[in-house]
Amino acid sequence: MKLRVATWNINSLRLRAPLLKHLIAALDPDVICLQETKVPDALFPATVPVELGYPHVAFRGMKGYNGVAILSRIPFEVDDATPDWCAKGDCRHLAVLLDTKGGPIELHDFYVPAGGDVPDTRENPKFAHKLDFVAQATDWFAARSGLTRAVLVGDLNIAPLEHDVWSHKQLLNVVSHTPPETAGLLAWQNTAFVDAVRHFVPPGEKLFTWWSYRNRDWRASDRGRRLDHVWVTPDLTGALTRHLIHKDARDWPQTSDHVPVCVELSL
Repeated sequence: MKLRVATWNINSLRLRAPLLKHLIAALDPDVICLQETKVPDALFPATVPVELGYPHVAFRGMKGYNGVAILSRIPFEVDDATPDWCAKGDCRHLAVLLDTKGGPIELHDFYVPAGGDVPDTRENPKFAHKLDFVAQATDWFAARSGLTRAVLVGDLNIAPLEHDVWSHKQLLNVVSHTPPETAGLLAWQNTAFVDAVRHFVPPGEKLFTWWSYRNRDWRASDRGRRLDHVWVTPDLTGALTRHLIHKDARDWPQTSDHVPVCVELSL
């Protein structure tokens, strides 16, 4: 069984729902995990995924910001036992159990707080919230010893490695690549996971999934960051067959500043 999981910060589902057909044409994923859907549950466009061939849908959303959704061709059960991170009820995580060959795959879709602009927890409550969120997630997964058959994806809003940003030196004090963030994210990853994309692309190679709207010619400047991730538990590393980062999606009309990331496993 081939399982292809895509993750994309869509930056408003209702605004960019027409772009999902381009994602599907390019990547043909079995499961699509979305972040920053920006739509309350009562207004979620439930007919859209069904019309696109994804009859199994779960979502958690709120008006104007945040929100996550999972669209799937494969049946799943929603895991309602996940924490309310930082007790904010801000719709940043969704977990499901995919009905796959050999047993269920536990799939987590995360949207980590961006953290504002100032990398100081005293001056910037948003930055403090981001670090607290990552620390709580780390503790929660660390307590689940022996986790297997799990995949974690999402906009984690941190570029952890030197070559996950266009300039390591210039971004060391810029939110998304500061030492407290990168150390925190790697500690979270090390609780139970392997970086599935870096499994294919050596850490010494530049690799980005986000380019700011402020860059008029984003391809020429290529000032990107790798904020979107796919992790798998070590038992699934042998099942990894390929990855895709759909860079051309950054040129779609009215697109997100993130591009889709996809990983395929042979189960």
